[in-house]
Amino acid sequence: MNIQLGSKVAAAERCLPFECVALVLQGGGALGAYQGGVYEALAEANIHPDWIAGISIGAINGAIIAGNAPKDRVDRLREFWMQVTSIAPWHWPSDPPQNLARSDEARNLLNQMSAGLAMACGATGFFFTRPLMPWVLPGGTLAATSFYDTNGLKHTLERLVDFDRLNAGITRFSAGAVNVRTGNFMYFDTNTHTIRPEHVMASGALPPSFPAVEIEGEHYWDGGLVSNTPLEWVIDYGHEQDTLAFQVDLWSARGQVPSNIAEVITRQKEIQYSSRTRAGTDHFKRVQRIRRAIDALLRELPEEFAHNEEVQILETVASRKVYNVVQLIYRARNYEGHSKDYEFSRLSMQDHWRAGYHDAVRTLRHPEVLTRPTSLDGVRTFDLERDGRE
Repeated sequence: MNIQLGSKVAAAERCLPFECVALVLQGGGALGAYQGGVYEALAEANIHPDWIAGISIGAINGAIIAGNAPKDRVDRLREFWMQVTSIAPWHWPSDPPQNLARSDEARNLLNQMSAGLAMACGATGFFFTRPLMPWVLPGGTLAATSFYDTNGLKHTLERLVDFDRLNAGITRFSAGAVNVRTGNFMYFDTNTHTIRPEHVMASGALPPSFPAVEIEGEHYWDGGLVSNTPLEWVIDYGHEQDTLAFQVDLWSARGQVPSNIAEVITRQKEIQYSSRTRAGTDHFKRVQRIRRAIDALLRELPEEFAHNEEVQILETVASRKVYNVVQLIYRARNYEGHSKDYEFSRLSMQDHWRAGYHDAVRTLRHPEVLTRPTSLDGVRTFDLERDGRE
């Protein structure tokens, strides 16, 4: 992938047979560059979201997209990912040496060294290590509740995101977070809030690494503590409309049984932060089939039943809307371990971006992805890996 600035976004949006195009972005730290590659492919195909919902790094990527004009979005995403990733002292300038290029063990070692560098020093324009450990600091201060300072992220968001544009309603934006005091999960949404950098930062404030973010007297942590994928918010809490949803996940629920403690930690993260899209969409299909059946029956009722109380109740759940859910999931390489979500090397970022771009391009080759479903339930799911398509 050429990571140089400059995008290929065409002038006209693609005309799609849906009322809403939603982009759903999961949390996953350094793996979030995969979402940048996916968005680049969507932009090249003239597919621009009407609604972006994100958690953690997904909220950061989403804010950059929603807070810029379509022609600038890919460039701003690249700027962010170029800024927060680093060329480590042991990083090769172009292609890795032949003997290392073929070795998962060597690449794993280099990745772990890069992750250690991020853990020790932070990521430019994102977070940096506090000079003292929280245990030696007085209680009640931010420094006593976290290992890293995230003020750099506030400045980065202010530079890369036009918050006036983000709040103008051109593209709806939602960021999930957890209220520290009540434990309640909530969304900061442009339909109900004026979004500022703090709302985006709150969605990515994963404890104990990052401090809680205070907003209107309440403190918030990373939404991934409760739910790492905002698909349910888009489906259940939006205006009822025909929806094409691209769900971009950074953690795969499927994996191998671990054989050592490092693999156990990796697998635990994958299970904890992955979505349950397949189970969720199966349930949603059943519900939608019932809702569409109710709608069909109500249309057959004689007019004299129109004001019947039971009929009016049924009308509130009846629906004829259709949904396509297109799932794109990052598949980790063999050499990536438990530190892959905080391994901020330039090389890995480019790998992740490239993977997202190619996965999205391969998915969009199939015309049914962008076609209204005709099934009884009105729901179609598309998963490149599960369907085994190229």
